Amino acid sequence: MDWSRRACSRRGHVLFEPEENEYLSQIRADTGLGTAWRCLRCGDFVLDVPVASGPAAEAPMPLRGKALRSRFIMRLLAVERIFRFLLVGAGAYAVWKFSNSEHAVQLLFERNLTIFRPVAQHYGYDLDSSSVVQTIRKIFTYKAADLDLAAAALGGYAAIELIEAVGLWLAKRWGEYFAAVATALFLPIEIYELTEHATKFKIGTLALNILAVVYLVWSKRLFGIRGGAVAYEAELTSESLLHEPATMPLPLIGVRQPSPAAKPNRAAVGSAVGGPYPNPDLASTAVTENAAPEPTVQIPLAGGQARTGAAEPTLLLDQADPSDDIVQA
Repeated sequence: MDWSRRACSRRGHVLFEPEENEYLSQIRADTGLGTAWRCLRCGDFVLDVPVASGPAAEAPMPLRGKALRSRFIMRLLAVERIFRFLLVGAGAYAVWKFSNSEHAVQLLFERNLTIFRPVAQHYGYDLDSSSVVQTIRKIFTYKAADLDLAAAALGGYAAIELIEAVGLWLAKRWGEYFAAVATALFLPIEIYELTEHATKFKIGTLALNILAVVYLVWSKRLFGIRGGAVAYEAELTSESLLHEPATMPLPLIGVRQPSPAAKPNRAAVGSAVGGPYPNPDLASTAVTENAAPEPTVQIPLAGGQARTGAAEPTLLLDQADPSDDIVQA
């Protein structure tokens, strides 16, 4: 899936006109239908008018590619946190409400239990010995202060889940840290609950929370992992389509620069081989001087003697030129 084009299809393209002329060639193109501008998110050229302009340093830097996919995952985690907030919050309200009307709820429970007791006895089931009924009756023995404390604890847990959801949905750095720390702190409690009574729901919840912590720490480079916040910001900046123009000089037409791995050009003397340059114009433009120390060559003379001296500037010829052995003294 192309996450950048998916985002542009839903929210529109991000077009920006920089003030610097050196950036225009990167994001503007003149066509037969008009001027096209390059979207800073998906990279496509569109026939539209930029909604903003200014210095390139102030250009918007929308999320692209993997960053968009990461934000989608963060929002899925935020939705899961919102569900927890609603569930735990409802439980906190129920406990608080029960603590304020414990006697009335107990009377209601016993009245309904009396109604259902004959039906249960007809099918051979004793409600008074049921573990569910015994647990509910045990709750009725709790003090109101203990129930208020339990309601406050549940309310605090619900608030933590809400803060996690907001931070993850807005893709804030503090939200990612808060979610990773808060989720990791509750992992021992979830493991202890599994040792007491394991269910598929508890196992799935524990696995999801472990994966969430690992993903947050690794992908968001939290706590200095993989370079920390500096490396994470650099990764986001590298995705920008509006960057500094290339500073490498343009190659000179007609001149071939020698490379270290290339075969060295031959040196000889024109008087010994004979003939002037085959192309005077090429000779006048292709002579280069090397910054390295000049090597010495031995020039063959008549009678088998040799003269040693500094090498003259080398003529750089194309490999396809047949006059490779022609040089000037």
